[in-house]
This record gives sequence, C-alpha cells and structure tokens, in this order.
Amino acid sequence: MDTDSNRLQGTALYYAFRNKLVRNYIFGSLFAVFVVGSAIVLTTISVSPQEIKRLVSILAASVVVMIAAESWVFRRHIQPIKEGLSSRPCTVHAVEKAYRQAHRLPQKAVFRILVPHFLGLAVPAAGLTLWLLNRELLHFRPIYVAAAVIGAFLVASMHAMIEFFLTTAMVRPLVKELQRLALKDHRIDLNPEGHVVLSIRPKFLVSAMLIGISPLLLFTLAAQIRLGTLNEEMMTGYWGWAGLILMVDIIFTYTGAKLLTHEVEQPISHLYDAMNHVKDGRLRTIQNVYSDEFSRLATGFNMMVRALQSREAQSRAMLDSYFVTLAVALDARDAYTAGHSLRVAEYSELIGRLSQMTEEDINVIRQSALLHDIGKIGIRDTVLLKEGHLTEEEFDQIKAHPVLGETILKQIEPKEAMAPLLPGVRSHHERYDGGGYPDGLAGEDIPLLGRIIAVADAFDAMTSDRPYRKGMAVCKALSILEEGRGTQWDPQFARIFVDYMRQQGMGKAAGDDT
Repeated sequence: MDTDSNRLQGTALYYAFRNKLVRNYIFGSLFAVFVVGSAIVLTTISVSPQEIKRLVSILAASVVVMIAAESWVFRRHIQPIKEGLSSRPCTVHAVEKAYRQAHRLPQKAVFRILVPHFLGLAVPAAGLTLWLLNRELLHFRPIYVAAAVIGAFLVASMHAMIEFFLTTAMVRPLVKELQRLALKDHRIDLNPEGHVVLSIRPKFLVSAMLIGISPLLLFTLAAQIRLGTLNEEMMTGYWGWAGLILMVDIIFTYTGAKLLTHEVEQPISHLYDAMNHVKDGRLRTIQNVYSDEFSRLATGFNMMVRALQSREAQSRAMLDSYFVTLAVALDARDAYTAGHSLRVAEYSELIGRLSQMTEEDINVIRQSALLHDIGKIGIRDTVLLKEGHLTEEEFDQIKAHPVLGETILKQIEPKEAMAPLLPGVRSHHERYDGGGYPDGLAGEDIPLLGRIIAVADAFDAMTSDRPYRKGMAVCKALSILEEGRGTQWDPQFARIFVDYMRQQGMGKAAGDDT
C-alpha cells in the first residue's frame, strides 16, 4: 500500500509538473510567434491581403514542423523525470538520474527553444518564403527574410530566458520529492554537499544582455525595414547611426550586467567562505557591510556562529571539568600527589603559550596533561603508594602506566575526540636522548605533547613533597632542567620554561621552595 501511495503521489506530481511546463511553453510560443513575430512582420512590410494569407500559411506550416521537432525533444528531456517519480519500485540509478535531470531542465529548456523550436520554425519558414519570392508569389526584398530570421532568433532568445527562470522555479518541488524518495526508499542523501549546475555569473550576464539589447535590436531591424519601404533616401547613414546606438547600448548593458553580477556574487562568496570556516571548526563572525537583503543573511549567519560559539564554550568547559574531575580522582589516591595533574596541566599550558601555539593546540595540551597519568588507575596501591624503593618488577609496573593510559583513552567514544590526547599520554616519559620509555624515542621523534608534558611533569615531581623526601627548591629544580636540556628534556621547551620561571623571580634564592 505504501508503495502504491508513493507511486500515485509521484505520478500526480509528474503530470502536474509536465502540464504546467506545456502551458507555459504554449503561452510563450504563441506570444513570441504570433503576437511579437506577426506584429513586427505585418506592421513593417507593406504587402497585399493575398500575400498576408500566404505568409500566414507559411507560418502555420512552420509551426507544425516546430511542434513536431520540439515535442520529440521534450519527451526525451522529461522521460527520466517520469521514470524517477512514477515507477515503483524505482532503482537508485533511476532516482539519481531523475534528480540530475531535474536540475538540468532549465538549461535544456533553453536548448529546446533555441534549437528545435527556433530552427523548426525558422528553417522551413525562410525556405518557403524564399521559394515563393522566387516564384514571384511574394513581393518584397529577400534581405527582409534574413532580417526576419535574426528577429526570430532574438524573440526566441527572450522566450528561452523566460522559460529558463519559470522552469527553475517549477523543478524545486520535484527536487524535494526526489530527495524524499531517495532517503525513504534507499537511505541515500542526494547531493548532500551542494552543487552548481549553472553559476550566477552566466545567468545574470546573459539575462541582462538579452533584456538590454534584444528589444533595441528588434526595433532597429523593424525600423530599417519600415524606413526602407517608405523612402530609400531616409536610409542614408541609417546603419551608421543605428550601429553607434547599438554599440553604446551593448557597452552600457554589459557594464551594468557585470556590476549587478558582482553585487550578487561578492556577498555569496563572502558567506560561502565563512561557512567553510565553520565547517573546518573556525567559528568566526563576518563583517556585515551590506545594506540590502544580504544584510539579513549576514546577520543570521553571525547569530548562528555566536550560538555555536556559546555552545562550544559550554562543551569545552564541561569537557574540561570532566578531565579535571578524573585528574582529581586519580590524584586523590595519594595525598602526597594531590593536585599533581592540575599543576602539570598549568605548566604545560604555560609552555604552549610561551611557544606561541594556537588556542586550539593549547587546549589539547591542557587536556592531555590533565590525563597524562590516567594509566596509574591500573597500578596496584601496594606498588603505586609504596614509600620505599621499588623493586625492578614494581618499577616495570609503574613504567607500564603510559601505555595503559593510552589504552584506557582509546576506549572512550568518540574516538576522534580522544585521538589528539594519546601521544602526550603515551610519550611523556620519553627522554630526548632516547633513554626513556615506553618506546625509547629520541629527539623530535618524540611527539610534541610528550616533550612538553615531560618538562612540566619533571618540574612538579621535583618540587613536590613525597613521603620519603621533601620537595627540592625551585632554583635547584630549574638548574636540573637546564642541565638536562638536550639529554633528558627537549632543549627548546626546557629553556623557555626555565627562562620564564627565573624572570618571574621563582628561582633566584637558593632556599626558595614551592
């Protein structure tokens, strides 16, 4: 029943669409051929009543040829639409083909009017007229036939332009229905990324040129014919004057069309670039410099970005609070290490800022530092909280916490959210000279996060109290970091951290402690 209902609904939509296309076409053709064409021909050429009958007969015969040619092309153009909407069950290929064809119909309407429509009318009409002129059944200059063909092309061009925009408006309900059917029947989203079948530039330029130039050209042709039949002397210099007027009109129309096109293209391009930034995660508002409807679009876009920024800030704050809670819960296992993860995160963030990293990178550094010891959750209390020296086996268990921490974070969904944090968790105990663990990496083969957290972690470990020792003075810890530059720690990060701490007066007195 559901399939039959969809088929009937699609069939009804197809026939309503087809009938509306045909009505628009018939009205446009009748207006162009009989009203505009006949008015221009019959009011510019002085012919006898008998010749008028012959010209009307030629026009009628040519219209029959035109309708036959255009009907054949029209059926071919619309057949994929019929198959996509009326056939049930319908294959994915048929729906996609109908969808693509629906978007191309406006351009195909232009082709249909300029080729089978125009040629189907102009070729037999011109041929029959020249034949009757040769038989002396018509009496006017053959040059008028060429003028009539040019005039017919101009009228057909204007008809094609109107048909293009009418068809563009009519295909939108079809596109919506085909998208709905594809999603419902086949679970596919037709063209989710958007597409451009015909850009704004040619639509605006061609339309503006036709609007600005075609009526003047038609008037010029009609005036030439009319003046030529009234007084040959009046034609002296006519085309020089008319050519100058046409040239001015063409330049003016083209310039206006270019300016109009740019006026529309520029804000669209501006908004499109801004949307790409949003897609890439760069939430930035745009400067609203417009004074028309694009101002509303820019304002709406900025409202959307501000809402996203607010939600992202809330999400970041909530996520950071989760990480802080995990870090505090981990540190709570040992009273002597309470606050260790928070302090390491602050020192790591400081190093990132001193290195002029982006806010996004600094946020990743902080989160990774907060969770750098998360793997210690899997270490037994008898080992983790032991006050004396560790045995080799116990130390091996402690050394396993970076890999264990990475394994824990890999289980958190979505995995792509945790992926940036993993290198810092795994590699914060690597040494710059290759003597660290778990992978024995050296130099810049150690991930950036690991090299930063290693400096922060070591400084806090040296300056914090332990059950078996008191934390050392800040100046001594800084001296050890300085001495270990290039061997245990990254020389750049160790240097900028030590220099900053000393500039702040935290390492001048030998007796200073934390």
